[in-house]
Amino acid sequence: MDSPAPPPGTGPLGSPLEGPAGGVFVDREQELAVLEEQYRQPGASLFVLYGRRRVGKTELLRRFAASRRHVFFVADQAPRAALLADLSRRVWALEHPGVAEGFSFATWEAVFRFLGELAGRQPLLAVLDEVPYLVESDRAALSVLQRVWDEHLRHTQLKLVLCGSLVSFMERELLGYRSPLFGRRTGQLQLRPMTFRQACGFFPGRTPQWRVEAYAFAGGMPAYLALMAGEADLESWLLRHVLRPSGVLFEEPRFLLSQELREPAYYFSLLAAIAAGRTRLNEIAQAAHLPDRAAASRYLDVLRAMGLVEREVPVTEPSPERSRRGVYRIHDPFLRLWFRFIYPRRTELETAGPRWVLDHVIRPQWNDFVAAGFEEVARQHIREQAAAGTLPFVPTRIGRWWNRDAEVDVVALNPEEGHLLVGEAKWWSSPVGLNVLRELELAARRLVEHSGGLWKRPPRVHYALFSRSGFTGELVEHARRHDVLLVGPEEL
Repeated sequence: MDSPAPPPGTGPLGSPLEGPAGGVFVDREQELAVLEEQYRQPGASLFVLYGRRRVGKTELLRRFAASRRHVFFVADQAPRAALLADLSRRVWALEHPGVAEGFSFATWEAVFRFLGELAGRQPLLAVLDEVPYLVESDRAALSVLQRVWDEHLRHTQLKLVLCGSLVSFMERELLGYRSPLFGRRTGQLQLRPMTFRQACGFFPGRTPQWRVEAYAFAGGMPAYLALMAGEADLESWLLRHVLRPSGVLFEEPRFLLSQELREPAYYFSLLAAIAAGRTRLNEIAQAAHLPDRAAASRYLDVLRAMGLVEREVPVTEPSPERSRRGVYRIHDPFLRLWFRFIYPRRTELETAGPRWVLDHVIRPQWNDFVAAGFEEVARQHIREQAAAGTLPFVPTRIGRWWNRDAEVDVVALNPEEGHLLVGEAKWWSSPVGLNVLRELELAARRLVEHSGGLWKRPPRVHYALFSRSGFTGELVEHARRHDVLLVGPEEL
């Protein structure tokens, strides 16, 4: 670690709780706008919302539905008759309060047609959440919905939202061309984890440095962030919710993988291998005890589709998918945390306890772990600046670059226009000085030399430095004269 140990009674930052959390629903303005657009379009709409568990789908839909005439139904793992009765009572109660407990329509078709009657003269928002459980109870339910939609519902003002957490199921059974509903939907949205800037909304009273550390551990999952916002420090969140067997997040990756995948043991082995530092396909396959590269590649493709793993290549590679320089990394920050510190330390957690694992395993690696998260935050910042049009050019690619001699944390480029931005992110306890910029300039020259085929002419190079602890006066003065971008946690 490059910083001194914190005082007793504080987290690794020594950061006190400066204010209350800002509530359980944060940001998502763009997603709400998409739902609003669907709701306001004339006639009926059939919208599919999906995303992994804990990403905030249900909270988003409840927030959107609150001010509208609506039916909200959440399916669970129950028999067909129970789900049909539950949905029937919720639909019937819109017009008939005090519906009897045992009431139920006889068929899915009957309840869907009644929804259409309720939406005949005025808009009705109908949310069917966790659709995979409903289909699991009755495989014919989607075909029935398709028939009723074609015959009746599409002529009404029904605003139907189908929602689910099993990403592969939703893409296959609702969005795929073999789905009974193929061609009927009016829109779809995969709800993704929040960016760092969005996640900061959960921590209105915290220091910028605290927010970066929180994001490095929890990523952009609202459910994890909400738990974190209620704790005095990050150590308390780890001890209460992650390291303790009774904690809400102690078995979270097991639930996620077991729910989504048929052979979770293989995926566990792959993720554990990557977390242990194996990044190449061959070494991952060997560490995970898989028979060959092909098997490992198939399983990794599934994890990539789920957004849990990414295959990364140097940003200058002309054909990323065919490049042999690809490395694998766990994309989700919480899974990186869990597979690096929890999964391999199950014995110590049982014998020595959570506090021992925190003090002897996590604390010594704390800053190194956060540093990787800080690099991702820096890349997000450049993407946001590009989208806002505040960079001196429009990048066509953003990522990172490396070879045997050098590595650059942040790279944005536009070969056609001849522009290159390179950046370095330092999670240090001391200010970043001019020497770091000089090293970055050398790395930029190597990048250009090793990607000569990209450039029609020598590119104009722009520099950006990201620092946890500010910058030396010498660097600040140099940056002012030479237009170097300096970014601290406050600017992020």
